[in-house]
Amino acid sequence: MIVAIAVLVLIVVLLLGVPIPFAFFASSLVIVVGGGYDYTFLLPYGFSKVSSLILVAIPLFILAGNLMEKSGVGESLINLVEMFVGRVKGGLGAVMVISCALFGAISGSGFATLSCIGTIMLPRMEKAGYPRGVSAALVSSASLLGLLIPPSLNMIIYAFIGGQSVLACFLATIVPGIILVILLSATNFWMLRKNTEIRLTDKLPPKAYVKKLGNRTVRAIPAMIAPVIILGGIYGGFLTPTEAAAVSVIYTIPVGIWFYKGLDGKTFKDSVVIASTTAGVVMIMLLTVMMLSRLYIMENVPQMILEAMTAVTDNTILLILMVNLFLIIIGMLMDDTSAILLTTPIILPVVIALGVDPVHFAAILGVNLGLGCVTPPTAPFLYLGSRIGNAPINEMMVPTMWLILFAWIPTLAITTFVPGLALWLPGMFGFV
Repeated sequence: MIVAIAVLVLIVVLLLGVPIPFAFFASSLVIVVGGGYDYTFLLPYGFSKVSSLILVAIPLFILAGNLMEKSGVGESLINLVEMFVGRVKGGLGAVMVISCALFGAISGSGFATLSCIGTIMLPRMEKAGYPRGVSAALVSSASLLGLLIPPSLNMIIYAFIGGQSVLACFLATIVPGIILVILLSATNFWMLRKNTEIRLTDKLPPKAYVKKLGNRTVRAIPAMIAPVIILGGIYGGFLTPTEAAAVSVIYTIPVGIWFYKGLDGKTFKDSVVIASTTAGVVMIMLLTVMMLSRLYIMENVPQMILEAMTAVTDNTILLILMVNLFLIIIGMLMDDTSAILLTTPIILPVVIALGVDPVHFAAILGVNLGLGCVTPPTAPFLYLGSRIGNAPINEMMVPTMWLILFAWIPTLAITTFVPGLALWLPGMFGFV
């Protein structure tokens, strides 16, 4: 009974707009008071959990992503990808999706990807005759590739809370991320197939095309080197995720200042402030959620959830579908980081009991929460995309539904029920 009240309090205060760390703390307080627990153990327990070196990677990756966003890296990636598919009807949409994937591999952040790529691409697409609603809906979905394409900040958090290898979780989300890139691009082409208002760029003579491609390739090389250094160092065993995050910052600063010339004293200061603020919020959320999750475990909440689900059905497929539905709803109600913080300690023991590998669940969780972030009514990424693209939300609804139906749901189904796709790369590295 006390757990139900605590969950109800959590939901109510979140709906009232109370900051998420305080909402988690309020729910913890209900269990402590109602359950008669000694509250003095909570803060030391929470502090012991968050005082981990791996968490230093979070502010460093946030800082690197912000520095890349302000330095001009996004535009160089877009210009290069545009050379290959820019002249096809709907090609700019595919350029935007692929650019989001590439920038996600640098920044590790969905919001940084949306603000950077969206700000650059949406005016271009509007000028070329692309419907604003379709473009804004597409970038809102594509920016969430930062949840899947490593280095993903949320996978670091999941691995930390779930006691898994960060590298294994990074590897598990790569194939689902690639599948989502393909399906988002294909759905984009399908939605725009009959649009007669789209204007294509002039076709260049072969010599001029090769020259322009060469110039844009040279311009994009430093941006492309960044994920190679970061991911190559981690996968090759030369760098830990924390060390790779530090290297990414060290690499980004001179590249942003002297090569792309978009980084100066002011933009650097702004990036540091944003990274510090964001990291502070994440750490406070981690502290409060670790206390709440400890109380949930002491109250045996995961076992209660499993028993409630198996009382409905003992079919494993249906049970996993119920877990997916729960995760989508959570993703609709709160941002991706908060959702991972809340669901991991509760749901991970449940899915392990159902026979799901925890590394496989990293991919399932990433796709689910991405889907929740663009599914109305809450859909935080959808509303941010609406503001960046200056597109009325009603114009985005139909394209968003098509993207959910033909890209997100198939990716989720494949990721959930074909575990070999998510576990293939971790298996190659000996994690499963």
